[in-house]
Amino acid sequence: MYDLAVAALDTAKLRGAAYADVRAMHLRQRDLTTKSGEVGTLAESESIGLGIRVLANGAWGFASTDQLTREGVSACAARAVAIAKASALAKRGEVVLAPEEPYIDSWQSPCRKDPFEIPLETQLALLLAADAEMRRVKV
Repeated sequence: MYDLAVAALDTAKLRGAAYADVRAMHLRQRDLTTKSGEVGTLAESESIGLGIRVLANGAWGFASTDQLTREGVSACAARAVAIAKASALAKRGEVVLAPEEPYIDSWQSPCRKDPFEIPLETQLALLLAADAEMRRVKV
């Protein structure tokens, strides 16, 4: 992923960006709900991609992609620069950034146990038990 981010930054610079940053995202979600003792929602999704933000001609541009190839991220970076240049046609003033050194970081949501390692049946059983207990309360 690092190599793809560098390719995106290189393309943005070659296309005229004065500033560029790349954010890689990998999201996994599981949605489970119950209603009246029945499973209401059961869905899983996963997405991975890059978001590229640039400053060109004094205006911002942004584009994102899930095409994680050198060609895909380069095209995305070029699109971000094109958007910034188009935005510059309507700008009222120059965007000025504070002088900062490049910063590379990584963040992952902290958890003691990966919820995706817990079998779906176990999660559903717990949720249905909680649902049954809540339905015992007379309103």
